[in-house]
Amino acid sequence: MRSLISKKITSGERITDDEALWLYQKADLADLQDWATQVKMRFHNPKVATYLIMRIINYTNICVALCDYCSFYRLPKAPDGYVLTKQDVFDKIDEIHELGGDFVGFNGGHNPKLNVDWYCDLFASIRKKYPDHLEFYAMTVAEMMYISKRAKMSYFDVATKLKEAGATWITGGGSEILTNEFRKRHSPLKYTADDYMQAQSEIIRAGVNTTATMVVGFDETLEERVEHLRRTRDLQDDTSGLFSFLTWTYKPIDNDFAGDEISHEDYLRHLAVCRIYLDNVKHIRTSVLTQNENAFKGLHYGANDFDIPLEDEVTQKAGAVVNKDIEQVLQQARDEGFELEFRAMSRLGPLGIANCKVQIAN
Repeated sequence: MRSLISKKITSGERITDDEALWLYQKADLADLQDWATQVKMRFHNPKVATYLIMRIINYTNICVALCDYCSFYRLPKAPDGYVLTKQDVFDKIDEIHELGGDFVGFNGGHNPKLNVDWYCDLFASIRKKYPDHLEFYAMTVAEMMYISKRAKMSYFDVATKLKEAGATWITGGGSEILTNEFRKRHSPLKYTADDYMQAQSEIIRAGVNTTATMVVGFDETLEERVEHLRRTRDLQDDTSGLFSFLTWTYKPIDNDFAGDEISHEDYLRHLAVCRIYLDNVKHIRTSVLTQNENAFKGLHYGANDFDIPLEDEVTQKAGAVVNKDIEQVLQQARDEGFELEFRAMSRLGPLGIANCKVQIAN
């Protein structure tokens, strides 16, 4: 199997699901590093990494999805439930600007009181206040699915309405593990994997940018991981609409599922398999939020990009640690031998294409 996979990667041939399982179970870590780098080199200079500075704005913690792996949500009428005001959001955006960032992501929950018009009003207000120097992930695919169902509107129509309000990105967050069996075990009220893929396809059809994500380290089997990757690769084959793929690790603090985190080595192995298998996704991103300095070792295992997150309550509530010393974080990446380029998200065109040269970090 090793010889077969090596030949496939050298010749640019796609690996199968069974071969991906072998990579997870039996491949030597050094081989994974070498093969992932070979695939990465089809798209990128292997010694250059891009990065962005961002914050996740958790605009509400009220959610009725009842996912057992979530440490963040509060049910309606909970005394510590909240919805941020527009001014709260603007203040958080202003803070990230002061630190050199030009990008925020919105992530909240399935809040029954927030409808499509509420989101459109918020995003239109952001575009009006920050017309030229800010980009944002408007929400996750999972959140868009929820408001679409509440409004009894199609995914395409809601994505189009959000786009008209100024939203050019809807992130692939909320996917976790995309198998129907996983969804039944851990978030049966949320969606099926089939439904999720349909929603993301409709987002792309509406002309809105999107990304793919994956969280590992629950109780998922390796077969389920490969199914998630297969669904992602198939979507990209069909649409070419996925700008990037980010994978991070489950954090177990203060939620019903609990459990243990996977090891740093397991994360690197998984990251390499993702790069090798997802041969049609240009940008593979390593997770500083959940891996901290180990994330930069992931740049040797197929990743070419990372973000420096200055806030994400959802993951922080579950045990993630945020390092707000931007220069220290950047130095950790440089210590791994990489030249860094700042990826200016506010300078991307409507289809995620850079309109100007990126800035080189000192």
